[in-house]
Amino acid sequence: MMTIESGPDNPRREYRAMQAEAFNRIGARYDEAFPHKEGQVAAGEWLIKQLQPGARVLDVGCGTGAPTAQQFAEAGCEVTGIDISPVMLDLARKNVPVGTFFETDVLDLDASLGTFDAATAFFSLLMLPRPQIERALGRIHAVLAPGGLFSLSMVEIDLDDVPFQFLGAPVRVTGYLRDELREVVEAAGFTVLSENHLSYAPATTQAPPEIQLFVNCRRDHR
Repeated sequence: MMTIESGPDNPRREYRAMQAEAFNRIGARYDEAFPHKEGQVAAGEWLIKQLQPGARVLDVGCGTGAPTAQQFAEAGCEVTGIDISPVMLDLARKNVPVGTFFETDVLDLDASLGTFDAATAFFSLLMLPRPQIERALGRIHAVLAPGGLFSLSMVEIDLDDVPFQFLGAPVRVTGYLRDELREVVEAAGFTVLSENHLSYAPATTQAPPEIQLFVNCRRDHR
């Protein structure tokens, strides 16, 4: 669902289409390239331990639905996933049939989907330039209930909107160093409760080893 119009001063539609097409091309190969998601699973478990059955959880950039949407569904949560890739969304609907999935840009996220008890954004915001990451964090903050939980992951690298070949598909990526990421999250109205980082080697030579950052937060009451 896209409401931002394209134009010389607002090229978001073209940018979004490029990123979406890359993940349409990647499809199921994403899970094949990244088969072990220990940090992501651990962050999901951290959230689940603090949620009641039936809690509403938003998975931003849900991809194939594995493992995060699956985790929450199996824990008895009501899962909503958003993504900009129709191919990824089709896979998510097959992998998590009890979930609800929408083709929605995080920058268009609003109250129409309701209020959530928790949200995740695992490696999805790195597909945005830094100013739009700040906007996206604001959108996520706005749909969380006061005191709602949020888990975010990024790759640790000092880049902003740089062209990159990801599993053979052209994308643009952004990253932060860990102290900078914490500052951005706190500026968006979140209290950081815990942080973790780990080294990760994908199961393919098409994606380089990386340091993954995980930040677990609580939405401030403001």
